[in-house]
Amino acid sequence: MHSRAGASAAVRSAYVGKLARELGRLDLLASRLSTVYFGGGSPALCDLSPVFDALRSRIDSSCEFTVELHPLDVTEENLRRLREGGVNRVSMGVQSLDDGILADMGRGYSFHDAERAFAAVKRFFDNAGIDLIVGYPGEETALSPRHARLGKWGLRHCSVYSLMVEDGTRLCREVREGRKVPADDDTVMDRLGVVAAFMESIGLERYEISNYAAGGYECRHNLAVWRGEDYVGLGEGAYGRMGLLRTKDYRFGSERIEHVSPESDAKERAMFSLRTREGLDAGNFPRWTETLDRFAGEGLLAKNGRTYRLTGRGREVCDAILAEIV
Repeated sequence: MHSRAGASAAVRSAYVGKLARELGRLDLLASRLSTVYFGGGSPALCDLSPVFDALRSRIDSSCEFTVELHPLDVTEENLRRLREGGVNRVSMGVQSLDDGILADMGRGYSFHDAERAFAAVKRFFDNAGIDLIVGYPGEETALSPRHARLGKWGLRHCSVYSLMVEDGTRLCREVREGRKVPADDDTVMDRLGVVAAFMESIGLERYEISNYAAGGYECRHNLAVWRGEDYVGLGEGAYGRMGLLRTKDYRFGSERIEHVSPESDAKERAMFSLRTREGLDAGNFPRWTETLDRFAGEGLLAKNGRTYRLTGRGREVCDAILAEIV
């Protein structure tokens, strides 16, 4: 779902209605769905009942149904409504454990607020995780004493991202004006490595560059994307991939559709796979072998037959590896 600050209740209701109608008319969704993912940060601000009704005949208990939540949207009423609608997985955007950074981000809550919110989530959903960001200005260390508390949260999943300074944001203006200085690339990579070791120490295995999960709790939706499976993206800002079609919905009724070649399609799906612990099968891309072997010789990839997997060092420079392959 698309985030739009300041939208009225009427606008949110109209948006959900459009989304439900879009779901109802899609022949692509005639079969049962294996995953459903509502992103955008704060879907619980909307009454999703019409969407749940549209999905009801296409999902069952085997479907992974995820909703992202902002800690301030966590109420017993919202959680109960989501569970009754079929949701069985929650991802809560914590972003930082530092109260000063949270305030600077404008998140509107403290670490202890987030801790209480996640405890409430766990009372309704066992399959629950959080997002964290590394490298925000003012961050002094990869880990703080508060990280040890995460081991008691009952996390099933954690996504850890390096900071991206988006154009048009307040942070972007402050960075350009020199008022804020994000951590440099080397520092971020070092901190990501420290966080990775910490996640493994609390029982979360790294199954993709930015994602960690307890055994059996890997996000099925994200894995489907990285493994090259098709998915339908609905709503403003949503991307989709169906066969050789790539879609981006700017607003309902103004969807951009791109047709890609079979070669580009195969290349895209193969490249996504390198991000996962399963790795890249280069059998269909012999022209990549020389480059992949070189990276293996440099310790960035581990080779087993025709399959290449990122090493610890390789995970931190995956984008550079992919850029050279292309």
